[in-house]
Amino acid sequence: MKKIGFSGTLDPITNGHMWVIGEARSIADEVIVFLSQNSTKAPRFSAEERRAIVLESCADLGWDNVQVVIVQSDYTARVARKQGVDYLMRGIRTTADFDYENLIQQTNVEVIGGAKTLFVMPPRDLGSVSSSFVKALEGPVGWNWTMKKFVPAAAYRAWILSWLHREWQSLFPGAAAQPWFARLTGADAYGGSARHYHNLDHLVHGLSEIRAWAANTQAADSDADLVRAAFWFHDAYYEHDPAAALSNEEASAQLWLASGLEPDAGRAAAVATLIRATDHLQGGDVAHPLKDIMLGVDLAILGQDEEVYDHYARGIRAEYGHVPDDHYYAQRSRVLEHLRSKAELGTLFGDPWFAAQYRETAVANMTRELAAGG
Repeated sequence: MKKIGFSGTLDPITNGHMWVIGEARSIADEVIVFLSQNSTKAPRFSAEERRAIVLESCADLGWDNVQVVIVQSDYTARVARKQGVDYLMRGIRTTADFDYENLIQQTNVEVIGGAKTLFVMPPRDLGSVSSSFVKALEGPVGWNWTMKKFVPAAAYRAWILSWLHREWQSLFPGAAAQPWFARLTGADAYGGSARHYHNLDHLVHGLSEIRAWAANTQAADSDADLVRAAFWFHDAYYEHDPAAALSNEEASAQLWLASGLEPDAGRAAAVATLIRATDHLQGGDVAHPLKDIMLGVDLAILGQDEEVYDHYARGIRAEYGHVPDDHYYAQRSRVLEHLRSKAELGTLFGDPWFAAQYRETAVANMTRELAAGG
């Protein structure tokens, strides 16, 4: 068979969609993805943006025989026939899916003379995966770690960047602040390829933690915004140069102060103080009423479920990939023993809300990593 089509809004494309495209590739020389522009839906991304995400997702798998056609003001099945596609492949997950797709198939063939439909059934682990399912994950603490399991890397990165952009605009509205968003999420900061933990995932997780803390403690918006601004910048610099004149935290604080994003000098200084508080060597001398909140957000990763914690531990090791195993694990063990001791004493999380959420799980996670030789 020369060509098979696959159609959808694909906002976002999921691993389930990718599986169907892969099945189409197994029996066709060429696969055409027909990307629908549906006026009844309000997709997160434009059609051109979705097209780029689909193509990048396929390229990441080495699929060079997939193209994307945007369908506007026409029936997909009819456009497919015009493109020389006789069959559209669709995934069937439930009997409800079949009833719906069967009706569409009859309309496509008998009413508009379009392409016929081939039905395939996805494997069990993809049976519940859909764009609407993925969208519903967004929001609560840890949503990004969960979403990552169900979408290809290109779709995941685009989605969290979109979420981060909305977070940024809610804190720093106006066109003048946008270059700073691009800088912080770009290759020289959280978006850098060498950032295996202190990266965009870390940024999303921390900002979600701040939202959860503020909502559950009825924190003042002004306090939450101070912590949010500090978290955006706290790991803007993350280098491993012991000869550097400034610590990463101080360099990040100076970058924040140079940004001019906060016109009020007192609030700008307060954000810089919170950034400096995350320095594990000198931060203990820093005083600020919101310091325990900032540290709680930064340390909350220690109290996540095992899968997320293990991802974090592997990311930290990768960021210190230049350090030999013996030296790394010796240093890592000392850090973990210190942090676990504080957690056991009830002093790791200075804020009671974070302590209640994460102290016990943090102890269990660090004990497990130490037992494994961390």
